[in-house]
Amino acid sequence: MPNMSLKKTVMPEQAPNVRNKNFLEVATGYTEEMAREEAERCLNCKHKPCMEGCPVGVKIPEFIELIAKGDFEGAYQKIKETNALPAVCGRVCPQETQCEAKCVRAIKGESVAIGRLERFAADWHMKNVDEKIEKPLPNGKKVAVVGSGPSGLTCAGDLAKKGYDVTVFEAFHTAGGVLMYGIPEFRLPKEIVQKEIATLKDLGVKIKTNVIIGKTILIDELMDEYGFDAIYIGSGAGLPSFMGIEGESLNGVYSANEFLTRINLMKAYEFPNYDTPIYIGKNVAVLGGGNVAMDAARCAKRLGAENVYIVYRRGMDELPARAEEVHHAEEEGIIFKLLSNPTKIIGNEQGWVVGMECIQMQLGEPDESGRRRPVPQEGSEYVMDVETVIVAIGQTPNPLIKATTKGLETNKRGCIVADEATGATSLKGVYAGGDVVTGAATVILAMGAGKAAAEAIDNSLRSGE
Repeated sequence: MPNMSLKKTVMPEQAPNVRNKNFLEVATGYTEEMAREEAERCLNCKHKPCMEGCPVGVKIPEFIELIAKGDFEGAYQKIKETNALPAVCGRVCPQETQCEAKCVRAIKGESVAIGRLERFAADWHMKNVDEKIEKPLPNGKKVAVVGSGPSGLTCAGDLAKKGYDVTVFEAFHTAGGVLMYGIPEFRLPKEIVQKEIATLKDLGVKIKTNVIIGKTILIDELMDEYGFDAIYIGSGAGLPSFMGIEGESLNGVYSANEFLTRINLMKAYEFPNYDTPIYIGKNVAVLGGGNVAMDAARCAKRLGAENVYIVYRRGMDELPARAEEVHHAEEEGIIFKLLSNPTKIIGNEQGWVVGMECIQMQLGEPDESGRRRPVPQEGSEYVMDVETVIVAIGQTPNPLIKATTKGLETNKRGCIVADEATGATSLKGVYAGGDVVTGAATVILAMGAGKAAAEAIDNSLRSGE
């Protein structure tokens, strides 16, 4: 009989006032009993509406049914048929707006906890199974993948399974892209990412680090001199945006990109055991309201800041961050200064941040995005006492590949123009997807783009078109 509880099985977590002082994972995962209990809430619908919300087409009812039966390894293998990074997706994918949003159980009550169950299956496999992966027979074709983030890794994995000789080129010293430098350890342990990457290496994927495509090697050279038959560009959106206000060049001002890279990839949170220092004042302001802003604020709190503020020009209902991340941030003591917009960062004679001028906002008519436009309230200026400011208002693609590749079409935002269904660009044999095409988006959407491009590359090279 199905479990007709209207509530999801609660995910065990560290207590807020404990976890906001460490970088251990916040959610500790389901036990086997919890997983089976939650899996039994799935009605195994005939039309499988949840799958419509999954960018990589995971066979959701099938893997959940296997968990309900206690076949945890079977559930993992079912997920792996379409998803190259299940342990990652189970942790950071916004299921509440995708697969879980389509779940019929959400009509009356809460949806099935699809993401938590995906994480459980992946974690159970990593803990209990020493998998021996057989490399597919080579088909004689070579594909280069630029960037080892979620989009590039997905494309590489899908092509390797089809027998392609795949080489991934990564600019950093460690593979993983945004999964390594952008998402904090307490949301996505780096050991998990590296285990997922090790699985791809077992398939035969080669990863070359410290290689900057557009500088170390040009896109043209990958085909003309290195003999690759196709190229997939999944280099993400790593160029930070700033507000353009006075004081952004002061000491104590970070882009969220630099702040999180220092902490996550370069392990500043373990200083002095690691050689990467990072300055955190007593009072920290994070500008922005997305997931990156939440990550930066929660990291600052863990690094010892007494007061950490999210400064966002709209209200709570307009925050673009996942509801779960906002909830966790509130529990951990992050202070939300909403309907506020910074106008100037104040510095002292030594060039360090000592405060920030803001103005109160009110919401007017909807803008082109459909959200109500924030409008300044005249005479409502005030000053915040802060020593650190982290700017988390978005990222765009690095212009290096665009500037060094003739004939590669880009749009006014600097994103590569690519076919939505296939990832094909204006250059023959060159495909692109993920944040380098869409601008900063989610891990699972980037994975979906990598998956679609792998299929298109395979179709093209096999047909000879």
